[in-house]
Amino acid sequence: MTSRLRHHFPVLENCVYLNSNSTGAVPRGAEPVLRRYWETLCAWRDDVWDEWLGDLRAYGDAVARFIGGPPGSVVTDANVSTLLGRIASCFDYRPPRNRVVTTHLEFPTVPFIWRAFGRYGARLDVVGADAPGFDEDALERRIDERTLLVCVPHASYATGAMIDLPRLVKRAHDVGALVVVDAFQTIGTVPFDVAALDVDFVLGGAHKWLCGVGTAFLYVRPDLLPALRPAATGWFAGDAALTFRPSSDLAGDARRFAGGTPFPLSAQISRVGLDLLAGVGIDTIREHSLKCTDRILHRAAAAGIPALGPTTPAQRGGVICLAVPDGEAVKRGLARRQMICSWRGGLRVAPHIYNTIDEVDAFMDALELELQQAGR
Repeated sequence: MTSRLRHHFPVLENCVYLNSNSTGAVPRGAEPVLRRYWETLCAWRDDVWDEWLGDLRAYGDAVARFIGGPPGSVVTDANVSTLLGRIASCFDYRPPRNRVVTTHLEFPTVPFIWRAFGRYGARLDVVGADAPGFDEDALERRIDERTLLVCVPHASYATGAMIDLPRLVKRAHDVGALVVVDAFQTIGTVPFDVAALDVDFVLGGAHKWLCGVGTAFLYVRPDLLPALRPAATGWFAGDAALTFRPSSDLAGDARRFAGGTPFPLSAQISRVGLDLLAGVGIDTIREHSLKCTDRILHRAAAAGIPALGPTTPAQRGGVICLAVPDGEAVKRGLARRQMICSWRGGLRVAPHIYNTIDEVDAFMDALELELQQAGR
């Protein structure tokens, strides 16, 4: 399967690319999409919006299908920050139920936004200390009848550690709280079924594991939609937006979380990568990912390079984070050897379905050589 996919990704022709947790490889099928967009601009007619809006809806529904949701349950926008802000604007933060429980392993977007909503009464409760994994016992204890929302990553961007979502969702729902999951670091490499997990909100995006560009998405549990009225909104969220007449209410589906006029190109490009991955199947992708990350862990252990995150397959996503001294310098040295990864307090190595075991070995060979030559 990997060999059949590789020709779709031009970046693989000149480097070993193990950076999907940061920016995934984009398939060459994006080139005709870009060309068609330029040709449309050169011969502009307003009627093109009929096609573009259809493409936007189709991409949202394709994402929904990929994560087990029904049509109309996913809306797209420029980034997760925008969409999380719209979720936050749905609620009144009146005591006693005004607490938002998060963890210390959130991407900086999450605490930044929730602290901003402190002016409206939201009380941010951050669980955990400076550790590579989640303290799930402590997290469960902090979720009580004062909790309005629980906002957690499915996997940490910094360590790859995954959270036990079924346990978390059950606890939150038992006390009447809703769960917001940032799955940017898992959807596309780890199976994720919104119906089976019974999650309330799921945030993610295309430019990492989904082989796309510049578009984020929000899934909302359909039975919640009638009661959710974002205050941060735009004309495109209205029930009559596509008629260009004034709307009298919000759209009935997840489009009520839309904002202003959308930009279609990023979704059109991202559909190419999503379709490739859907054709492979997420279970196949996960199996291959675990083989590759197992090899990284085995090679790292043999070389005496500590792993920062969990090593048990069920507890880790698609990235392995390695503790190396002078990590930024190591990353740059590897890049000079055409070995591409990223550094966020640890050396993050993220093979995807388009990578091979041989590439993983070549990367680890280069890493060991880099460390040896630097005397580390």
